[in-house]
Amino acid sequence: MTADPLAPLDLAFWNIESPENPMHLGALGVFAAPSATAAAHAADLLAGRAAAVPGLRMRIRDVWTPLAAPLSFGGAVREPDPEFDPLHHVHLHPPTADFQAAAGRLMERPLERGRPPWEAHVLPGEEGDGFAVLFKFHHALADGLRALTLAAAVLDPMDLPAPRPRPPVPARAPLPEVRELAGLLRGALSDVGRALDIGASVALHTLGMRSTAALTAAPTGTRRTGGVAVDLDDVHRVRKVVGGTVNDVLIAVVAGALRAWLDERGDGSEGVTPRALVPVSQRRPRTAQPQGNRLSGYLVRLPVDDPDPLGRLRAVRAAMNRNKDAGPGRGAGAVALLADHVPALGHRLGGPLVSQAARLWFDILVTSVPLPGIGLRLAGNPVTEVYPYAPLARGQSLAVAISTYRGRVHFGMVADAEAVPDLDRFARALTAEVETLITACGS
Repeated sequence: MTADPLAPLDLAFWNIESPENPMHLGALGVFAAPSATAAAHAADLLAGRAAAVPGLRMRIRDVWTPLAAPLSFGGAVREPDPEFDPLHHVHLHPPTADFQAAAGRLMERPLERGRPPWEAHVLPGEEGDGFAVLFKFHHALADGLRALTLAAAVLDPMDLPAPRPRPPVPARAPLPEVRELAGLLRGALSDVGRALDIGASVALHTLGMRSTAALTAAPTGTRRTGGVAVDLDDVHRVRKVVGGTVNDVLIAVVAGALRAWLDERGDGSEGVTPRALVPVSQRRPRTAQPQGNRLSGYLVRLPVDDPDPLGRLRAVRAAMNRNKDAGPGRGAGAVALLADHVPALGHRLGGPLVSQAARLWFDILVTSVPLPGIGLRLAGNPVTEVYPYAPLARGQSLAVAISTYRGRVHFGMVADAEAVPDLDRFARALTAEVETLITACGS
């Protein structure tokens, strides 16, 4: 494999990272196992399989070659690590009674930037009848879909549809011909117009918005994780009564849980309408060996201040419909698309500033992570639960990721451990909000 320049958004993720705000995503898979030796066997199997996965050998190296490619000066490439050793990445830990507590401590540790930026932590259960695996991937190496592809490569083989081959990319001349200039000018003007539209949308979403101190915090570098699962059938029961999509219902569940959590901890929910960033993948699911993050997003004001659970759901549904009508290429949530128009050196120099600006853009991340509909296994041991984890933006205290697996919806939460010592209370509020919606629907 040859060196592959990082896509602009990957480069942004690489440069906004700091020790207090690592930019890796994760997933905690819980496995049912018949014996206490299953975890050690799983760790050996992961290390052995990782050696044969080309994508797991890829490190990220900074580029400082202005003469060869001026526009890539200050950028980075993804390239094979000649000293790759799977044992630097796969770790077997002592038995633990609490997978989530162990995952929280591991999620706060930044990945080593000089090696391929991923890790797999095998956590044996204290009773010896199961284990968990925490996968960590730097967001510059993989988005949710790519991380799933890499993790699946070290799990037991699955019968998946063959990926579609990528169409060939036509070669372009180094300098445009005269007849192309008009098209390029129109494209540049369109990009400027889109940038202005996105900037105006961000400003409008800020007007009249009131968040809460519970969702903002000075970065401490500490992490706490949590997870809760609800029945997908219950979500469908609500959707069939109220309409909309499963995603609309799940976002409304987060809004209702935030309301209950804020009221219970004494912060209050009156007038609180935090902005949730809902990422939207711009990649086709079956693209062969996808490289580079292709993300936009929708920005949604969560109606935390509305006491009516069905009113909250209707408000979320209306907001999502407005976003979909505008499309993922416009609106306040599409800020990530502007990364394509920033030169590599701009990402490097502006990374720290951009990281600090995240809380000016949104207050909480609520993202969906796709999982295959078939059962996942490792060494024949089935996955019973999967909790996805999203990176925590600088200045924010909570991020929520959601995956559907085997008839259950799994909410994975990452929080600043000092700002949110009561993450378990928010997890309980998620479960309670689903019951509240079912009751409100008369189901």
